[in-house]
Amino acid sequence: MYTFPYDSFDALHKSPFGAVRTGVQITFSISLSDSILPTRCELLLYKADEFDAPARYEMTINRAHVGYNRYGCTILPEPVGQLYFYCFEVTVGGERRQIRRVDSHYGDFDENGALWQLTVYDRDFHAPQLYSRGIIYQIFPDRFYNSGVPKDNVPKDRTLHQNWNDMPEYLPNQNGEITNSDYFGGDLRGIAEQLDYLQDLGVSLIYLNPIFEAHSNHRYNVANYFKVDPLLGTNEDFQLLCRQARARGIGIVLDGVFSHTGSDSVYFNKAGRYGEGGAYRDPKSPYRDWYKFTEYPQKYHSWWGFETLPEIIEENEDYLEFICGEHGVIRYWMSLGAQGFRLDVADELPDVILDRLRQAVKAANPEGILIGEVWEDASNKISYSQRRHYLLGSQLDSVMNYPFMNAILRYVRYGDSNTLYHGILTILENYPAPAVQMLFSSLSTHDTPRAITQLAGEEYKGGDRSWQAQHYLLPPEMYRRGCSLLLIAYTILYFLPGNPCLYYGDEMGVCGWRDPFNRTTYPWNSGDEALRERFRLLGSLYRENAFLAEANFLPVSCTGEVFVFTRDAQSRALTVAVNRSDAPQDVSLVTEQGEQTVITGSYEDGVLGPLSAVVIVE
Repeated sequence: MYTFPYDSFDALHKSPFGAVRTGVQITFSISLSDSILPTRCELLLYKADEFDAPARYEMTINRAHVGYNRYGCTILPEPVGQLYFYCFEVTVGGERRQIRRVDSHYGDFDENGALWQLTVYDRDFHAPQLYSRGIIYQIFPDRFYNSGVPKDNVPKDRTLHQNWNDMPEYLPNQNGEITNSDYFGGDLRGIAEQLDYLQDLGVSLIYLNPIFEAHSNHRYNVANYFKVDPLLGTNEDFQLLCRQARARGIGIVLDGVFSHTGSDSVYFNKAGRYGEGGAYRDPKSPYRDWYKFTEYPQKYHSWWGFETLPEIIEENEDYLEFICGEHGVIRYWMSLGAQGFRLDVADELPDVILDRLRQAVKAANPEGILIGEVWEDASNKISYSQRRHYLLGSQLDSVMNYPFMNAILRYVRYGDSNTLYHGILTILENYPAPAVQMLFSSLSTHDTPRAITQLAGEEYKGGDRSWQAQHYLLPPEMYRRGCSLLLIAYTILYFLPGNPCLYYGDEMGVCGWRDPFNRTTYPWNSGDEALRERFRLLGSLYRENAFLAEANFLPVSCTGEVFVFTRDAQSRALTVAVNRSDAPQDVSLVTEQGEQTVITGSYEDGVLGPLSAVVIVE
C-alpha cells in the first residue's frame, strides 16, 4: 500500500533519481487509490519562471495493485540544460485536482502545495577527474605557518605581531574603524614547509584565501591581481608551492575576488599609494570605466556600502578581457600552477563573467576547477531578481556546500533530524552528479564560527566582539564534549557525497566565534594532538575507500539521537553510524557486519556509546 500518491525520492515514482543529463529519458508515476477513477492523469512540466503554460504529458495506467493503481509516463526533456518544475493533475468527474509537494519530497492532493524541481544539465558536464574526490584543506594564509623568512619593507599602515599566539586585533582604532591591518607573518613558503603534514591528513586539494597584494589581512580588497602580497612571498614562491604540492598529489585552488577591488589599489588608487594613476585620481585612467561613479570622484558604487571596496562593472569588456583573456589573470595564475579558482560572492557576479571565467579556466586546463561561493541551494538560486544557472554545465563546476554545514551542525548540537534528512537529500536531488562530486563541504570557514564553538560553546545571541573575545576559549568540560561532537559532525561530513573541506586548525581543536576570532593562528606548539590523530584516521579511511566517488547514498535511520547511512558501489559498502545523545543507543538492526573503526566514543555488539561515531566497511 502507498502512503502518498508521489515521492520524488522513490524510484517507483521517478527514475532516474534527481538531476538528469540532456538526452536521458525520465519516467514518472503516481499511485492512486482504486476508489479514484480518473478520466485523465497528466504530468505538468514548467520551465523555470514560465508558469503560465506547462507542457502536459498524459499518464496512463501501467500497473494495478491491491487497493491502488499506478499511472505513469516517460518524457525526454529538451536537449539543453534547463531548470524545470512539475506537479501532477488528476481529473475525476470533470474536476481537476493537483498533486503537489507537501514536504521536501512527498506529494499529495493539495492545491497550495509546492512544485517539485527537475534539473536537466548539459550531457557534456563532468567533474574534473583529478580532484573530484579528495579532502580539501582551507588555509587563511597569514595565520597558518610562518617560514621565518624576514618580512622586509612592511608598509607603515600594517602591524606585524611578534608573538604568534597573540589574539588578532578586534577592537576599532581611535577613529572607530576596523582596519584588519594586523598580521602574523604566515606565508607561502610556510605552507610549502607543511605539505607533508597536509599529506598525512589525506589532503589532495588546498583552497587558499586570497593571496594577491592587498592592504588588509584578509586580502579581499585586492590591490594588484598579478602580484602575490609581499608579506606572503613572491610569485616565484607560489610557483614553487604548486610544484611541490603537485609532487605530493595536491592541487592548489585560489580565491578569486572579481566583484570588487580595494579602493587602495593600482586600479582605483583612492589614497594615492600607487602614484597619480587609477580610476579615482585620473579620469583618463584605463581603469576608469571599470567603476560606476555617481559624482566623480567622491561618490561611487561600492560593495555593500563599504567605501574601501569599490564595485566593478563586471560586464565591462576591458575588465572581462583583463580577467579572462588570453593574457588575463585566470590564465596567468594557472600557468604558474594553480588548479583553479573559488569565486568570492559568485551570486553577485553576472552571467557574462561566469561564462567567461569558465571558458578561461577550461582553456588553461580542461580539468581546471571553478567553485562558487553560494550560501543557499545553488540549483534554483535567484539573485537580484534573476534566475541563475550556475550548475547546468556552462558556468560553475560546483559550490561551497553551506546547506550541508547548516544541516549537520543543527543535527549534532540540537538533534534536528528533519533538517538533516531533508537538507542532504534535497541537495542530492537538485544538483547534477558532477556538481555533487565537486562539492566543497565545510563545517567551519573564515566567514562562519568554528564548528567546535558552534557545537559546544555558549549560545551565540549576537554578542559583540568584546563578548566573543571573552568567550573565545571553551572551558575544559565544554571542550571535551566539543571534541566528541566535532568528530561526530566530521564523520558525517567525510562520508557524505562530495568533498570534505577541513578549515585549518579544526583538527587541532581551534575555537572561535566570528571574524576575527575564527581566523586565529594555527597552534603548532599547543594544539590537541590526540584530536589531530582522529582526523588523520578519518583521512586514511576516506582515502582507502575510493569507491565512495561514485557510491550511492542511502539513509538508514535518522532520529533525534542516531543517524545511520550507507554508501555502496562496486559490490562494496561503507556504513556510518553516529550517536549524538548522552545515552547508549542500540543500532544492531541498522548496521552491517564488517571492519569497524570507532572514530570517537564506543561501539560494541551493535550498541553505540554516548557521543559516538563508527565507520563499518564491508
